[in-house]
Amino acid sequence: MNATATTSLRETFCTFTLGDLFFGVEVLQVQEVIRHQRMTRVPLAPERIQGLMNLRGQIVTALDLGTRLGFARRSHDEAMNVVIRTPDGVVSLLVDEIGDVVEVNRQQFEPPPDTLQGVSRELIRGAYKLEGRLLLVLDIQKAINEAA
Repeated sequence: MNATATTSLRETFCTFTLGDLFFGVEVLQVQEVIRHQRMTRVPLAPERIQGLMNLRGQIVTALDLGTRLGFARRSHDEAMNVVIRTPDGVVSLLVDEIGDVVEVNRQQFEPPPDTLQGVSRELIRGAYKLEGRLLLVLDIQKAINEAA
């Protein structure tokens, strides 16, 4: 097997934690990862919208991913930002902690675990079993879409 064929069997994810869960988003969707930023609340915005932040002159919506996944609302004073590129623009996902960039074998991809229920299950494309933990692959479009 040549190097190109081997590479196509691999997928690379930017990882982060939210509560007890370990998530990944495709590294090509990530613009950058930054520490907590000051945000401006948006009156009458849905609860999942934490606010707007100024990222070097670009206004970026900060999405409370925990609220989106159905977790109890909490303070984001120490939240990290995973800034994601989407077809509709840039959005920041507020997460607890940033992990490493992880490369996995596509053949090990599995459907979402049965233990995930409700909205969380709808927003997870599937999972990879890593040593000692489960990497949940987040469906970015569904996570940022109001209707999902």
